[in-house]
Amino acid sequence: MNKAITDGLIFMPPPFIDGLADWSSEDGTPGSASYDVAANAALVASDPDFGPCLEVQKTTALQKLRYMGDTPVLPGCYLQVTIRFKVLSGLFPSFRVAGWAGGPGGAQVTGLDETGPELLPDTYGRIYSVSAIIGTGERTGVDMVWGTEPVFGHFGLDMTGDDGAVVRIESVRIEDKTSIFHRKLMGWVDVRDYGAVGDGITNDRLAFLAADADAQGREVVVSEGQYFIGSSMTINSPIRFEGQLTMPAWARLLVTSNFEYKTYEAAFGNEREALTRALSALFNYTDHESLDLGGRRIQLDAPIDVHAAVGNKNNFGNRRVLLNGQLEATASSNWDTVTVNSTASYSTSSSKTLSNVTNITNIAIGSLVSGNGVGREVYVAAKDDGAGTITLSQALVNPAGSQSYTFERFQYLLDFSGFDGVSRFQISNVEFACLGRCSGVMLPRTGYAWHIRNSWFLRPKDRGLTSFSQGCYGMSVYNNEWYSNEYNTLAQDRTTVAFNSNANDIKVRGNVAVRFAHFGVMASANHIITTNHIWQGDSAAVGSRTAGIVFTSRNCNSVITGNYIDNCFLEIANEHTNWKNVGAAALAFGALSITGNIFVVSNVAAWFSYLRLAPYGNGHNIDGIAVIGNTFKTLGSDTIEKVDSVDTSNGSFNHSVTKNVAFKGNNFVGVSKRTENPACIKLTQSAANTAWSYSHADKVPFGGEVRSVSSWSANGPIRNGSNTITYDCPYFSTGLGAAGDAIEVNWSGARKGMIHLELRCDLAA
Repeated sequence: MNKAITDGLIFMPPPFIDGLADWSSEDGTPGSASYDVAANAALVASDPDFGPCLEVQKTTALQKLRYMGDTPVLPGCYLQVTIRFKVLSGLFPSFRVAGWAGGPGGAQVTGLDETGPELLPDTYGRIYSVSAIIGTGERTGVDMVWGTEPVFGHFGLDMTGDDGAVVRIESVRIEDKTSIFHRKLMGWVDVRDYGAVGDGITNDRLAFLAADADAQGREVVVSEGQYFIGSSMTINSPIRFEGQLTMPAWARLLVTSNFEYKTYEAAFGNEREALTRALSALFNYTDHESLDLGGRRIQLDAPIDVHAAVGNKNNFGNRRVLLNGQLEATASSNWDTVTVNSTASYSTSSSKTLSNVTNITNIAIGSLVSGNGVGREVYVAAKDDGAGTITLSQALVNPAGSQSYTFERFQYLLDFSGFDGVSRFQISNVEFACLGRCSGVMLPRTGYAWHIRNSWFLRPKDRGLTSFSQGCYGMSVYNNEWYSNEYNTLAQDRTTVAFNSNANDIKVRGNVAVRFAHFGVMASANHIITTNHIWQGDSAAVGSRTAGIVFTSRNCNSVITGNYIDNCFLEIANEHTNWKNVGAAALAFGALSITGNIFVVSNVAAWFSYLRLAPYGNGHNIDGIAVIGNTFKTLGSDTIEKVDSVDTSNGSFNHSVTKNVAFKGNNFVGVSKRTENPACIKLTQSAANTAWSYSHADKVPFGGEVRSVSSWSANGPIRNGSNTITYDCPYFSTGLGAAGDAIEVNWSGARKGMIHLELRCDLAA
């Protein structure tokens, strides 16, 4: 039965947005004061949680809100008043549904209970709800038993206790809930009608299953109580939780009809447990591919171990999606980094293994490894406690045979490291509010085609997204916002990294990253990096800068196109390959295309450069680097010398074998020496000489040599010492001088004039 339907009665008050003249700050009776002109109340047109709503400041010991319209109270009709609210500031008051009972003729019916249960909130910005049921009969669940004398009521909200709070209130809902007390006529079943006890001790699982089986499309209602469910349970009907569940940690609740986070939060009453249980169900039920967080902020005081939550799988390959919400780290020692110091042995014959590892039982999988000869973003991928060995995510550069190492295990909001493999997992529109307390997401050991998109990584303490092994193959990182916890730290002192990768085929598109030590540290090859904005400046007058993108594979076979690279640089290194392996067969530094990017820098020393090669070991070669159509701009009055450089602190290049370098079509602003290859230069000889000398110093890409003159032409006549025009052809000597960047133009006799030359630093393949 529902009187709104059967009799056309109107119980629902108008929304606040229609005006406040109908809303009283007293009992709601005619002539009582309204909020229409109250100084402590205002309409809010668009609250992110409620939409249009009422904002009130509590100014009296008992702050009332009543609908001044007459809400009918009829025999056998049970009304539920529900009010959602949130506290924005001030001391927390208590909240309760309240009413004023009116009899025939408008007089108050006295001696009745006119208030519902009280709720004292404790978190600003969190949405709370109070409700009460008003009815004529004394039934279980009726909060205000009014009998048959009242014929109408003025319903609303009471705020009691301390003054000063600022509260936002969603429009009041008054609904006919007679169906709760007349189940046979309603479209739902109650688990208590099937034997559920709800005492928190009795196993009510069979009662739930019986209600589900009998529902036949109706809703299963879990009325007030604490229900113990002793093992895993699947509910196929729509289900609504008024009471809550307790289950063993290993048991799973699979809700197949209304599978979403809010269902699990209602079922378990705890945000952390709700998310853990919902993730478990996501990996165990095939009819739902997505877990919708419903825009909720979920506060966590410890990492979610997703593998432990799922409990029954080490590998998973079906597409699954986590979307639409916020995970927020609260203050807790559970986020503390676990640091272990150890000694271990290393041999280049087993380049990804540490042996004879002391204290190995205390070293966690996924720990970041540091020590002499350890490159950036090297992690513990696996370990064997019995054998005393650790498998590393990448080879080391040149450590001692036996030395000390430090292992740091960061803590992540979502930690997938317990899985051997998870593929095709997608995170969409999720904010990871690390708030300087923890890191964001750790990927599984292996897996492919993860999508991280349209999400926010807010102030990760150490890392935003971590691949500790090979779990990032084919990963796509699209349209995310990354904000560092080290915004006010000088660039050279930062330690946070937005993301790293260890496998091939990473796609990084449309991201914004602000003030990390590095935006991305990318091993392996075949990456596509487009349309990102990477900003890593600081407030120093003459500041250092760090790499925005680091390629740790010298032959990365990648594309960097259309990015805004702001106060940082690109670095290509080989720090994940032992440096003693350099030789004729070693892969070249190259297979990299850098096109159409905007490079900007300010407040830096003249030696700053945007493109840096960092070889480990001597004798490396360059083959296949294209730097085309970029804009390099130094802001302000400062200038830099050159846009490219080589870090020679750990190795060098053999420039005599450089091949296939294109450095052309770029724009330079505030750059003293414009790098080009091929380089078109003008050489003028005023006095006749058989050898014309020219130095192309510091203009050859990456400190290379002038290897050839690919073309030349005379600009006007070439004359001899007698000023007679000659028509002979010179030959060219290249690679001269200590740096190999000088040439000579050699004539058959003394000549003078002007020629144009096209110089190249590379040789034909």
